[in-house]
Amino acid sequence: MATASTLSPYGARPKAGVRRLSSMTATREDLAKGPSVVVPPKHMMAPSNAHEVAEAMEMAKHHVDQIASGEISPTTPQPTTTTDAFAYAFDIDGVLIRGGKPIPEAVEAMKVLNGQNEWGIKVPYIFVTNGGGKTEEERCLQLSQQLEIEVSPGQFICGHTPMREMAEHYNTVLVVGGEGEKCRLVAEGYGFKDVVTPGDIIKDNQDTTPFRKLTDDEIKNSKARNFSEVDIEAIFVFADSRDWAGDQQIILDLLMSKNGRLGTRSETFDEGPPIFFSHNDVVWSTSHELTRIGMGALRASLEAMFKAVTGKELRTTAFGKPQIGTFQFATRLLQQWRKDTHGIDSPPETVYFVGDTPESDIRGTNEYNESPLSENTWYSILVRTGVYRKGSRPQFEPKVTVDNVLDAVHHGMQLEMTKLIRNKTVASSRQDGEAIMEET
Repeated sequence: MATASTLSPYGARPKAGVRRLSSMTATREDLAKGPSVVVPPKHMMAPSNAHEVAEAMEMAKHHVDQIASGEISPTTPQPTTTTDAFAYAFDIDGVLIRGGKPIPEAVEAMKVLNGQNEWGIKVPYIFVTNGGGKTEEERCLQLSQQLEIEVSPGQFICGHTPMREMAEHYNTVLVVGGEGEKCRLVAEGYGFKDVVTPGDIIKDNQDTTPFRKLTDDEIKNSKARNFSEVDIEAIFVFADSRDWAGDQQIILDLLMSKNGRLGTRSETFDEGPPIFFSHNDVVWSTSHELTRIGMGALRASLEAMFKAVTGKELRTTAFGKPQIGTFQFATRLLQQWRKDTHGIDSPPETVYFVGDTPESDIRGTNEYNESPLSENTWYSILVRTGVYRKGSRPQFEPKVTVDNVLDAVHHGMQLEMTKLIRNKTVASSRQDGEAIMEET
């Protein structure tokens, strides 16, 4: 059970109703009970500099959800030391974390954003990752432990986060990927009412996948049902598949079925359920010295096999980066944060996106920035600590390329401070000119 703290910090007092939960004892279930900030044990007695942003972003996320459901209560902005002019959005794997361990400069970068800089300002930030198979709450717990920093689930946008908005459109769905039952739990947490896994299907008919047999744990956790009487309305690939052969066989069976009924075959091959992927990264950065294939490769494989078997093109839909919907979701969150904390109903003027993958992070940032849907400036920064390697030419060019995330933070803050000084100088010159005109 989580240990909670409501003690007063040196700075702002935690908001009523926002719980502070220990990163070492809190669980996903604890965080799902209401607004929470995950706290390393060393900060449980007194909040750190990271508390203010984590708490405010958590409340903003809850307000975004309330607006979507038509239930929102007005908020009154409180005094804050956090700038509203700009913000940061970070990819996680290859930018902050590599192989489960923090990239050395990541810890220092977080300190700089939380006020340890020459200007003494705090900067808001969120995390936008294509990594799937875990809830935003689980991601939050993991990153708090890795970076030893206060963070909240409201700061996290996963590749499958926008899928929560589809729960009301589909009843029975197949969810693929991830470890054990985690993706089923994520989907149910998003509001999907009847979630099926490949294990459920194999348990009903073990001949579905000739070369895969369920383990004792899988047999125990998989749900028994008669799929000859079930129509599966949609397929969601929430995380990377742990069994490409078995998962692809089941997905193809459904894509070629009549209305999602296993054991049937459509004569036209266009009656199967739609399929959605939480992201489209073909490769990603791990502890291995070379990149590893990801969900985008599975998507390409399925499309190729479907065409080889049916002669038709398979229509698929991907969320996550570089899809514009992910950036719109991030913009709504940052806009709500700015409204809650500063009383300004518009997103920060500039968002610096720091990523390691040109094909998703940089492409998505650039395309959203150039689209008519963008209400502010999104500035792409590529780091050399993940997928991208020094000496290669990225297919999608960032605004700037730097060695690591700390350099990225310094770069954006320097640009903003230079902009601020220039604006103050122009304003001062204008005032001097007006004074002279009045004297004459």
